[in-house]
Amino acid sequence: MDVPQPEGRTATLDMKQGESEPRTPRTVEQLTQRNVEKISQLEAATKLTTSLADKISERINKFCGSMSFVYLHVTWYGIWIGLNTLLPLRFRFDSYPFSFLTLVVSLEAIFLSAFIMISQNRQGILSERRTQFDVQINMLSEQENTKMLCLLREIADKLGIEHGTDHEIELLAKAVQPEQLIQQIVASENLTNEPQKQ
Repeated sequence: MDVPQPEGRTATLDMKQGESEPRTPRTVEQLTQRNVEKISQLEAATKLTTSLADKISERINKFCGSMSFVYLHVTWYGIWIGLNTLLPLRFRFDSYPFSFLTLVVSLEAIFLSAFIMISQNRQGILSERRTQFDVQINMLSEQENTKMLCLLREIADKLGIEHGTDHEIELLAKAVQPEQLIQQIVASENLTNEPQKQ
């Protein structure tokens, strides 16, 4: 049974009857759509493994970063200060300088700071995971490009095509050593930091 597609939405990969996997993408839009869906699935799988404490922290941080949070506190502080300023003295529960309000705000700041740090730690873990993913993809792409250069050179030799002696191609055809790149980056950072220390 064909799955109907919503109007106005770019059609995703066509599905054959009885198939659980989509067919090979035939357009750039279908290819990018497949990639987007795979990334979304990875993100969804990551959220499924999130603990209850992380979910609570994430929701609190999301609310604290909204204008609703600001409006709530403006209203709360305004009512609190107004009541303890305009009401007769016998009805005031926190007279100026509002010591109890200061205590409540301080406690709120402590808990909000903890929630923010928890959320930042989680985001740091996710960012490190994405960075590792990018590094692996880039290394794989570099290995594929190196292999293609070698194959193209072998094809040219097989067909008797003169390609000259391009030293840059010779260098690119060699596999990149990650440890050497790291050493070069560290050496460059050290050279950049030395004038600042002086």
